[in-house]
Amino acid sequence: MPTNFCRPLWSAASLLATLFVCCNSPAAQTGRTSENVTVVIDAGHGGRDRGGIPGQRIAEKVMTLDVAQRLRSVLEASGYHVVMTRDSDVFVPLGMRVAIANSYRNAIFVCVHFNATNRMGASGIETYFYSRDSLPLASAIHHFVVGGAPSGNRGVRRRGYYVLRKTNIPAVLVECGFLTNPTEGAYAQTASYRQKLAEEIAAGVRGRNSVGGALSTTRVATSETIPLQPYMDQTKVTGSKHRTSKSSHKKSARKKKTSSKSTGSEARYATIDPEA
Repeated sequence: MPTNFCRPLWSAASLLATLFVCCNSPAAQTGRTSENVTVVIDAGHGGRDRGGIPGQRIAEKVMTLDVAQRLRSVLEASGYHVVMTRDSDVFVPLGMRVAIANSYRNAIFVCVHFNATNRMGASGIETYFYSRDSLPLASAIHHFVVGGAPSGNRGVRRRGYYVLRKTNIPAVLVECGFLTNPTEGAYAQTASYRQKLAEEIAAGVRGRNSVGGALSTTRVATSETIPLQPYMDQTKVTGSKHRTSKSSHKKSARKKKTSSKSTGSEARYATIDPEA
């Protein structure tokens, strides 16, 4: 009887020890940390705002929403709390997107876009940020997306896009390639590639706290420190498709009677990137 009595006690002790080890493992710690972080995912454009340039065959708004929804699934599987600025083909003003992001404290903002230009040969991945505390997030996401996509590296850029300037949390905007490029456009239309983009962006979100201080463009093949990416400062560049300014508001006021676009439409700021 004493032996039988001890067995349940031993089993209980073993169970408690197992639970202790599991709860304090790195994987469990990562999961528990991610649950406390909110990721606000912003699928670019939507509704009446198709995105891209006039005459573009592939609708950017469709591609961004699909990648954003896939990204949500990957992040939720990792324990993150995810908020979408849009989850269907609807138009959401830029101000509302920013308001949604700013309503969360312990959060990060990831804006998903695709590029476009009249020059069909333009290609590659770009990642944008504005505030200094957003650079590690931009570095991590760019590091993984460029490393996982069969596209060129157009670098990390600091630029005053509206959704980046106005957010109070770390925020990035990733351009996942050119839909006007025949090769990248074809990739974007495959579900497997959009899933790959989502997984690489998610890897960047998870790795944002592992970004080191040394500037480097070399991708680390291990789970060690991710290099802080060098960047181009384009904060004085005007006429971007995601950035508003006083002059744009004045112009929109003059054209109010002739335009059906309301304030905050991303389509109003669509111009061709001079560097594309």
